[in-house]
Amino acid sequence: MAETKLPACATISHVNSRERIIGEIKRTAEDGKPLGRARFVGETGIGVGECERYWPRWSDALREAGFEPNALNARLSDDVILAPLVDEIRRLGRMPSSRELAIRRRDGAPVASPTVYQRRYGSRAELARRVVAYCPDVAELVGPLLVEPPVERETDHPVAIGDVYLIKSGRHYKIGRSNAAGRRERELAIQLPERATRVHTIKTDDPPGIERYWHRRFADKRVRPDAEWFSLTPADVRAFKRHKFM
Repeated sequence: MAETKLPACATISHVNSRERIIGEIKRTAEDGKPLGRARFVGETGIGVGECERYWPRWSDALREAGFEPNALNARLSDDVILAPLVDEIRRLGRMPSSRELAIRRRDGAPVASPTVYQRRYGSRAELARRVVAYCPDVAELVGPLLVEPPVERETDHPVAIGDVYLIKSGRHYKIGRSNAAGRRERELAIQLPERATRVHTIKTDDPPGIERYWHRRFADKRVRPDAEWFSLTPADVRAFKRHKFM
């Protein structure tokens, strides 16, 4: 029987693909330690299937690249992971999204990849809690993520979206909630001696919870202890206006 040979182009492609993966393993190694497979795939775009075509186990690929698999056991400390994230929170004035973290990492910032944060801390709410425990002075910047989400109940009805609004009348601001912020604004205009102007509205599926969050945040700035009116600074107003949905 005649020997079947692969076309030359197929052989070259096979060799190049294998060598390219080895080269990427070496290139992406940090401080002499290779990346785990999931992070390697995220960093390089080389799929798991392409790697498994040559090495059934990721440890085999690492050995061929000249690394010992046990180098993967090193776990970065919370200080190493959270400190750069805190810098990004201060820079943006809020918790960065996964896409923003990926872009910053690509541009050379020392932040970990989004998958590292997700694997270690789980939800964004838990990540926010760990950030605040590590650096309490950023609590206000990640505060919205610390609000307990509403309890989900099985229902045939769609989730109702409401509003938490900021209205200004004279020197003071009112923070309230409504399913129709425009109508509420007209109602207040009738009741108030000075013209009321809507400053900003936050859409939310939990109006009571989000309203409570802002009332607590500005508790020391209430005009009266039992009032929903506050004496806010321009910085307070800017903090409220940063949020379109909570």
